[in-house]
Amino acid sequence: MAARLLEQYKKEVMPALAEEFGLRNALSVPRLEKIVVSMGLARYEREDAAMEGATEELARITGQRPVLTRARKSISNFKLREGMKVGAMVTLRGQRMYEFLDRLISLAIPRVRDFRGLSPSGFDGRGNYNMGLSEQTVFPEVDPGKVQFTQGMNIAIVTTAETDEQARRLLALLGMPFRT
Repeated sequence: MAARLLEQYKKEVMPALAEEFGLRNALSVPRLEKIVVSMGLARYEREDAAMEGATEELARITGQRPVLTRARKSISNFKLREGMKVGAMVTLRGQRMYEFLDRLISLAIPRVRDFRGLSPSGFDGRGNYNMGLSEQTVFPEVDPGKVQFTQGMNIAIVTTAETDEQARRLLALLGMPFRT
């Protein structure tokens, strides 16, 4: 069974974008390429239980096992040594990507306290959008009673759009609640 957001993209969003931007070729219509969800865990380096808990929660949220990222070089001011575990990340593509985005838009973002819309300044100039969440408990998969340490996460949405305007329109048609 295909993801609900993927069906919406094929039936509604794709034709609307093609008409709005005057694109004749279906392959030139902007689409989602991947979503990268990452957590910085450097402050939990010496606490294996906290790092383990954060990676389990990230796996539960995304439905995919995270990859631990390591420091590339040593920085003495941050008490960081080359090879230390500093984070965890998951790259989502295809069906899982659309399911995650659907849960993010319809369940997680509305649960953010004092939410007034996503910042439109999160675009990078090449059609990709980056946003951050201050805690993982906004996702319904995470039980707030079992969370030992609240942990923020970064979400990077990579699109095939050539401009920020095309990417903003694509995400808006998919349901992303941008601030006006």
